[in-house]
Amino acid sequence: MAQEVAIERLEKPEPVSFLRDQAKAAGISIDFDPDELVEKYRIEREKRQTALGLSQYRLTQELSLSKYLRDPYADHSFKREPISADYDVVVIGGGFSGLQAAARLLEKGITKLAVIEKGDDYGGTWYLTVDRHWNRYPGAQCDIESYIYMPMLEELKYVPTEKYARGPELRKHAKAIADLYSIPQKTLFQTQAERMTWDEAAGLWKIETNWTDKITARWVVPAPGPLSTPKFPGVNVEAFKGVSFHSCRWDYTYTGGSPEKPDLIGLNNKRVAIIGTGATAVQIVPRVGEWAKELFVVQRTPSSVDVRNNRNTDANWARNLPAGWQRARMENFTAIISGEPVKDDLVADGWTNILRSLPGFFGTGDGQGADPHAIAARMQLTDFKKMESIRRRVDSIVKDPKTANSLKPWYNQFCKRPCFHDEYLQTFNRPSVTLIDTNGKGIETLTEKGFIVDGKEYEIDCLIYATGFEWNSDFSKRNGCDIIGRGGVSLSEAWKDGPVTLHGWAVPQFPNMMLLTPVQSGANPNFTHNSAEMTRHLAYMIKEAESRGIKSLDPKQEAADAWVDETVQTGAGRGEFLKQCTPGYYNDEGRLDDITFKTQPYGGGGPKFNKIIGKWRTDNKFEGMSITYFEQQNGAAKGATNGTS
Repeated sequence: MAQEVAIERLEKPEPVSFLRDQAKAAGISIDFDPDELVEKYRIEREKRQTALGLSQYRLTQELSLSKYLRDPYADHSFKREPISADYDVVVIGGGFSGLQAAARLLEKGITKLAVIEKGDDYGGTWYLTVDRHWNRYPGAQCDIESYIYMPMLEELKYVPTEKYARGPELRKHAKAIADLYSIPQKTLFQTQAERMTWDEAAGLWKIETNWTDKITARWVVPAPGPLSTPKFPGVNVEAFKGVSFHSCRWDYTYTGGSPEKPDLIGLNNKRVAIIGTGATAVQIVPRVGEWAKELFVVQRTPSSVDVRNNRNTDANWARNLPAGWQRARMENFTAIISGEPVKDDLVADGWTNILRSLPGFFGTGDGQGADPHAIAARMQLTDFKKMESIRRRVDSIVKDPKTANSLKPWYNQFCKRPCFHDEYLQTFNRPSVTLIDTNGKGIETLTEKGFIVDGKEYEIDCLIYATGFEWNSDFSKRNGCDIIGRGGVSLSEAWKDGPVTLHGWAVPQFPNMMLLTPVQSGANPNFTHNSAEMTRHLAYMIKEAESRGIKSLDPKQEAADAWVDETVQTGAGRGEFLKQCTPGYYNDEGRLDDITFKTQPYGGGGPKFNKIIGKWRTDNKFEGMSITYFEQQNGAAKGATNGTS
């Protein structure tokens, strides 16, 4: 029933008379015309619709764009000799996911492990260093409450200083996790895993790096984070001769300031353009607008921006937190955003405020046996009402009516990741800040001196790309590492028709590889909670395999296929929702197909997913796995395969 609600919600808008009748029946007061909103949303979506999908962007695999990946914080004089080493486990990535994986394995007594990190410090998204991309831009903050976003707080006996922690605190926390578990002694920094090949006879992974290391591992844990490789507009990026960089490789040598003190004095006499108005740009624009002589913000699609209401942590509250408080808080948030009933809202932020009324996107919702058509209509009305309040907030803040109108989002709440900020909209009241609304088209072209929109050239000194990251592109290419499994089959070949996994982490024909990604795992905007559950899971599996004398675990094809089917079926409502959305990375830039649906998270919601993998552990049977032992207990030959599990 609940899933039907999600499917019905936006598969096809209900007749307006039905929406109005449902508003009256449910006591939902509306001061807008639902018919007009349905039509407005359709028009705005079609403006942005293109058959190109992700191919409308340029990716950093292009040689001419590789300069934008240069690490501005690394010691480029760093050199080391190649190493030859054998490990039980190698974790790829030193962000929050990779650090949690290493920590949980060490807690299990698995000490012969290494972390391979391409940066020169920990933190991934928040390093340059917390899920493996380099976000030290001014204004960087987590958009999920820090008490549930920053992992392992109880283990570190630490409580964040603010409800939404800033970049420096996030990086410091990543380093603290590493230090607590002595992970630095086990880490190869400034090292890129370029190729991983399964050696069937040895039952090992052979890992090649940019330092020509000779590394083997029984188990590998790719932990690249959900967003790791920047993308660019599909225009002549090379044409612009001024200074340019992507937001995830911020150039403080040019702008002045630092992550800790973002006084961008270098921009005082500069004309700057920021391309993009997504979650990153919402944080950057206020800081650049504060310092630049002139700022142009180039917009294709406006974000929904609600109140953030950040505040310092209450010291008395922090002192009196009970044991187990963080996991309970994480689970409470995940239950609410998945549409499950809870007694109390512990987080009480913009996310939970929205999703208490609008279950179904990150989970199934709670049908309670009601008419699914009625529930769908009421959810749509609630969404309309919420987005009307977002648009009216724009009017209440932005003084220029034309600019205010351009900043209004015309789509349902979760077509794009919601943003929460208390300075973004206000920045457009500065006389030095101009919104360049491309009406859904994006910039036309770059010139040596600037960019062109609607036939007009804007001359600038500096161009900042806040254009986001690759999402549904090829996993191996995105992460710069070819992965070769049994029979010489590459992961790219195995996934040419979309990802195939068991529970999001295990891939047939790629034994002893445990992925940490959102694909086909628990749906959750708080990805670190998903990582927390999955890293406990993989630590259990590796330790249990070690104790049983297991040489390799490989998911059976039929088990993985069944899981893919379940993921697609439970996520059908989300898929239908996304079809009606304005293009963005959630819906593969509007080009939804079978591959897109396979890259979505499990549709039953985070709590149900966590119960599924928890039961899998409790049953203790490695269900769905083909198991190869070093030596059968009954004296059979080494390497014998047990195909019954």
